[in-house]
Amino acid sequence: MHVQIYHPRLRAGPLRAEAVIILDLHGKNVYQARVALEAALRRRGGAYRLRVIHGYGHNTSLKDMIWAEYARHPAVLRLEAGDNPGQTDLVLREL
Repeated sequence: MHVQIYHPRLRAGPLRAEAVIILDLHGKNVYQARVALEAALRRRGGAYRLRVIHGYGHNTSLKDMIWAEYARHPAVLRLEAGDNPGQTDLVLREL
């Protein structure tokens, strides 16, 4: 699992409220992706957004799973289509 924390001014230390977690799910099946998403949500710290890179093309099973299951997740405020079709942003509720 590749997890990247992005913030233009973020250095070592605790996450700030404006942090974005980037989770790359390329090469994972639906079960592995679900486990990775749940782990990222548990370890989110102060992040307000989880950017999920699921890829796009013929197989949309990861994207479909994310939109079906995480739209109602208690930690997720809303889902947003990303900047490209292979990405979905989970806007997270405050802790």
